[in-house]
Amino acid sequence: MKTIKGKAWMFAIALALVAVFGWVLWQNIRITSHIDANEKLNVMIDGVYSIDGGEWKPIDNEKPIEEHFHKAVFKGKFSEELGLYSSMEIVCKNVWYTIKDADGNYIDGYRHEPGDEYDYGDIEYIGDKLTDTPGYTIYNTSLEYDDRYKDTGEKILEVEFPYEFKTESFSDCFYVVLSYSDGMYHNFIFEALPPIIMFLIVCFFGVFFFPIASGMLGRIDFRYIAFGALCFFAGFYMVMGKLSNYIYMWIPDPTVCMMTYVLACYMFSVSVMLYLRSLLQLKATRIIASSVATAFFVLMIVNIVLHMTNTADLMATVISLYIAGAVSTLIMTILLCIEIKGKRKFELVDYLVSWVPLVFFVSIDILDMFVDLYGKNHLRIGLAITIVYQLVRFGMDFRRQYKEAIRYQQVQKELYEAKVSVMVSQIRPHFMYNALSSIAILCKLNPDTAYTATVTFSDYLRGNMDSLKQTTPVPFTKELEHLKKYLYIEKLRFDDQLNIEYDIQATDFEIPLLSVQPLAENAVKHGVGMKEDGGTVKISSRETENAFEVIVEDDGVGFDVNEKKDDGRSHVGMENTKKRLKDMCGGEVIITSEVGVGTTARIVIPKKESD
Repeated sequence: MKTIKGKAWMFAIALALVAVFGWVLWQNIRITSHIDANEKLNVMIDGVYSIDGGEWKPIDNEKPIEEHFHKAVFKGKFSEELGLYSSMEIVCKNVWYTIKDADGNYIDGYRHEPGDEYDYGDIEYIGDKLTDTPGYTIYNTSLEYDDRYKDTGEKILEVEFPYEFKTESFSDCFYVVLSYSDGMYHNFIFEALPPIIMFLIVCFFGVFFFPIASGMLGRIDFRYIAFGALCFFAGFYMVMGKLSNYIYMWIPDPTVCMMTYVLACYMFSVSVMLYLRSLLQLKATRIIASSVATAFFVLMIVNIVLHMTNTADLMATVISLYIAGAVSTLIMTILLCIEIKGKRKFELVDYLVSWVPLVFFVSIDILDMFVDLYGKNHLRIGLAITIVYQLVRFGMDFRRQYKEAIRYQQVQKELYEAKVSVMVSQIRPHFMYNALSSIAILCKLNPDTAYTATVTFSDYLRGNMDSLKQTTPVPFTKELEHLKKYLYIEKLRFDDQLNIEYDIQATDFEIPLLSVQPLAENAVKHGVGMKEDGGTVKISSRETENAFEVIVEDDGVGFDVNEKKDDGRSHVGMENTKKRLKDMCGGEVIITSEVGVGTTARIVIPKKESD
């Protein structure tokens, strides 16, 4: 233990040193890399702008334009900053743009027209056929040699989002980067890479931590596995969100760039549904949730096929994703609310915190697509809350599992001692003497019965010895079989003074081995055996709504259950039986008796909750 703690301290110190070194290195890179050599603008024009024919507003290139749009028009002169840099890169996501002078003459732009041909050599891109699809692009212009951007006259920039619905804000779809050289790579390293690393850590949690956490708890917990998948695809989706502005630097097909990001969104949506489904317990709600997730997945496949066959690109059909996502979220929320009933205290808190923050913030993001909330990062807030809670919950589960493991070892030791005690009590010398004496008499009177009795007695002794190896409950049928052997031997001893009756109505449950026999022994020895003319012992089993019951009844002498007896006898066997029933299956023994009438011992075993 000391060695483990020492290694933990060494690891913590090493991690701290790495963190400090990394921070110092990062600061040095920022200082020496001339981070101010880049400038990011909303557009390259100073003047006014109008969104979808609305009022004209002044352009503030230092403040993002958060408005959703179909068409944005910018009027004014080229920004003075263009003369300070040598390179300009225009980042476009799902938009066309054109730059004209005051007379409407074309200066520059990006727009596919029917019949346009692009010379990519022998490579055929999807975007060649989807001519109405802008995709994600980055266009570089050398300001040093391009005289078009040195004109100081009035210019008009038109940016058009060609789809029927509105999606991201203007600044998410279009902006300009000015630099001396490699401005996009510079922005990627210092703006996109740090959050991407953080999102990759989320992916790491999804791939490794939560599935391993499920195994560490000693069982396959679908909830942790589903949440691991959610973390992975959420991290991947957010990584692609950051990469979407840069992905054209490595993938030269604009349509494939767009497709990659949209598919990440699809897969994240499916993972959310699977996680919410893992929280459901009722069979009916699980079936409905599975159907919803399956329908959404089929819709995703259909949209991909439409894209790959050049029928409609993923942005044209993505509105179906938003609508399906909104409907699916509503259905899942209703199903989750249905299962709130019956949950109490910590169980209710655990249930609500597991899904309410995530569903709430995802719903805001979906709503933003339709009512222009202009919000950002809601998904990250909901996911962060859920991840933190799942980590806390895992810590609590692991702590409980650790305590249960310690307690299990103690219980196993106690159970072993208890079983030894029970076994010894059942094969004590005078019991064996009486049984063998009865068999010896039968050898002369009825050899066939003596043979059967010998085999039964042998099986009975073997069953007692085997009980030492049994660490889990056994089917009731096995316990009943062993009990019948014991009562058969006792019947040989008491003959007509002992009657045995069985009323077995339920057998589909488990019970600790040798847990009914001590009750039957008491019924024979201290009930019927104490009565001059003998009596009857009845063994019954039945199923109730919430439990299984085993009942041992006798019509013997009975006793006062409220009277504390000091009869000099050991009651360890009965106490061990009660303890084993409680520890192994949560059962209990209820004894009722009336002097002169008889005794009833009832074992109650609660039913296990169905998955």
